[in-house]
Order: sequence, then C-alpha cells, then structure tokens
Amino acid sequence: MSSSINVETFHETSLQQNLLDRDAFLTNLLSRVTTKKQDGWLQDLRDGAANWVRHSVIPNTREEEWRSTDLSPLKQVDFNLGTFHETSLQSMIVPEVSQRLVFVNGVYAPNLSNTENLPDGLIVGNLDVLGDEIVQKYLAQAEGANEVFTALNTAAVNDVAVVWVGKNVVVENPIHLLFISVSGETATISQPRVLVVAESGSQVSLIEEYTNRRDAENAEKEVYFTNGVTEIWVNENAQVSHNRIVREGAAAFHVGKTAVTQARSSRYTCNAVTVGGKISRHNLEILQTGEQTETTLNGLTVVADNQLGDTHSAIALNHPHGITKQLHKCIIGDRAHGVFNGKVFVPKPAQLTNAAQLNRNLLLSPKSRIDTKPQLEITADNVKCAHGATVSQLEDDQIFYLQSRGIDEGNARKLLVNAFAAEIINFIPVPSLRDDLLKTVVSLTNK
Repeated sequence: MSSSINVETFHETSLQQNLLDRDAFLTNLLSRVTTKKQDGWLQDLRDGAANWVRHSVIPNTREEEWRSTDLSPLKQVDFNLGTFHETSLQSMIVPEVSQRLVFVNGVYAPNLSNTENLPDGLIVGNLDVLGDEIVQKYLAQAEGANEVFTALNTAAVNDVAVVWVGKNVVVENPIHLLFISVSGETATISQPRVLVVAESGSQVSLIEEYTNRRDAENAEKEVYFTNGVTEIWVNENAQVSHNRIVREGAAAFHVGKTAVTQARSSRYTCNAVTVGGKISRHNLEILQTGEQTETTLNGLTVVADNQLGDTHSAIALNHPHGITKQLHKCIIGDRAHGVFNGKVFVPKPAQLTNAAQLNRNLLLSPKSRIDTKPQLEITADNVKCAHGATVSQLEDDQIFYLQSRGIDEGNARKLLVNAFAAEIINFIPVPSLRDDLLKTVVSLTNK
C-alpha cells in the first residue's frame, strides 16, 4: 500500500512539473531574466506573470496567429541577461528633441538621458518618478497581458520608461525613448517596458526607438533578443502621436507589443517603421473604451536578405462613432519574407463606425514573398468599412520613363523605392528622423 501511494505521488508531482515547465526554452529564459526577489505589489505582479509563462509554450506555425512566422531560429540561441554597457549616442541624437530617456540592454542610463526643464504637469523618467498608486492602476493592466511574450516581459520588470502627461497639459516637443541593445561574445536578451499615460485633455508626441550600436564594429553581426512591451493609456479627449522606430541589427530578434487603450473622444496615431532584424514581430492592439475615438495607424516594414518582418494589428471598436484608418506598407527584397495581419472588430454596439484598412506590398526580388491578411469582422449594421491588399513589383514602364529622363536604372529603382517608403515616413513629425530613415531604407534595399 505504501509503495502504491509513493508511485501515485511521484506521477502526480511529475505531471504538475510538466504542466509548469512546458517549454524548456521559456523556462531557461525565465531563469535568466528573473529579477531579485523583493516584497510588495511589483513582486506579486512578476510572480503571477512568471507562473503564466511556466504554463505556456513558444508559439509555433500550427497556431493561426503565428502560422507565417517560424520562431525556430530564436529557440536555437542561448540568451543571457544583458547588462549595462557604456555607449555613444552620437549617431542617435535627434536634434529637434530635448527630452530623452535612454535604456541600454533594458537598464536605465540617467547619464545619457535628459529630463530637465520639463513643463509643469509632465513627468518623464523611470519607475521611481511615479507613486505606486498610479503605477499599479496602469502597469500590466491592458488587454492581452497573458500573451506569452508580454507575460515574459512582465515577469522580468525591473524598471520602466514612464511618460505621464497631466490633465489638459499640451507638450509641444516630442519625447525620445531610446532603447539600445549591446551584445558581445554571448547573445543577450533585454526586455524594455514603457508606460505612457495621457490624462484627459492632454497632448503628447513620442518617439520610441529600438536600435543597436550603429557605429560599432561588427554591430550588425551581434546576436540579441529585444522583447519590448509598451502600454499607452489615452484618456478622455487626449491626443497621443506615437512614432515607433525599429532599426535592429541583421542578426537580431525583436518582438514588440503595443497595447493602446482609448477612452471617449481620444485620438491616437501610430507611425511604425521597422527596418532590419533577422526576425521582427510587432503586435499592435487597440481597445476602444468610449465612443467617438479616432485611430490612425501608418506602418512600414523593410526587410532584405533572409529576414522576416511581421506586423499583427487588432482594433477592437466597442462603441459608436469610431473612426479608424490604417495603411501598412512592406518593401521586401532578396529572399526576405513579409507578413501583415490586420483585424478590425466592429460588434453590434459599434454603430456608425468608419473603418478603412489597406496593405500595400512591393516585392523587389522574384524570391521575396508576402503573406497578407486584412480582416474586417462586422456585426453592426450601420457602418462604413473597407479593406484591401495589393502586391506589386517595380514597373518596367516607370523605370523606362525615368531612364528616358537621363536617370540610370539603378538610381531609377532607388527613386521608386524611396517614393513608396516616403508616403509612410513623411508622417513622422521630425525632419532629421525622416531623412535618416530614408537613408536607412536605401542602404538596406540596395545591398
């Protein structure tokens, strides 16, 4: 009898352990990034997220949301926790911007940041600048917190880039949130976290940028994994202009989550540009919590070589009189692979919604490919909605026309690619950043 009980107990314990540690890769990552234990609500938040991760697995191509994105190259790398490295900002400074937060491998760098001369009602800094009561109200409270990469980020929260804009405060100049990844002899992982709260009647413009040491030797060959999460709360009648720039190294992995909650009469604009990265994925999720919201999403993905660039967006319109416009473009060269999946949900309560979605793709090589899936799910009966997708190559007659004006074929192709990209890049409200991004697109598509 005793032996039988021991065997049953053994099997029960083994089953529980298998359920807890379902994915060896995730378990290993969790052990590397788990923060130092401390008492309080933040530790409870981490523990809950870590427990969720231990019950989860890395997504695979058998799952609908990941069927076009194979993460097996990510699972083949042994990542270690990145630490702070001294680095130069010379090539990363945006001249038009004065306020700046800098994180290196996820570690706040106050000596590289500039949070001086802030207007009244604006708080910019790391987790220490807000009281626990405000942070608890918003941090990890957005929809989708249990998605595996989001939970992994929450389990490792040690510090947060915070922007809090008080009621009726209008911030004239953009705020630059810069996240730099530095690898070395071993592959590293960093998990930046951003919390933006725009109180009622406020206005703010953000530049959220992810990059590597651009000027460093062999920076393009450095292997690292950036798993970032940004939560943006746009309260009643507030306005947020969000410019998300990803310029990762050719051997880097990037998974980003942007969760936006829009209250009544709020306005949110996202201009997202992703260039490079071995595998890059952006999950953009918008939740409407009040009527008469405006949402504008402009996106550009540029990949070459054997890179993969994936954008998944979901807009949940739960109230009437919502307006949403989305234009996403992909430029795909060599053997690269682009993915776009955009969803707009318009349930019955969301009457008088106006939603438009378009995905346009430019293939620069016969071996480049795109998977595109714009989706509208509508049950409301009094709406104006449209969606579509196009896939094309550079037109011979356009190249011939430019050649007839004295432009050689190579420069003609550059001009056409630039024009295709510029429609999105020109939405970014900072001239120097626009010029820099156009140069980056040209360099990547003309290797």
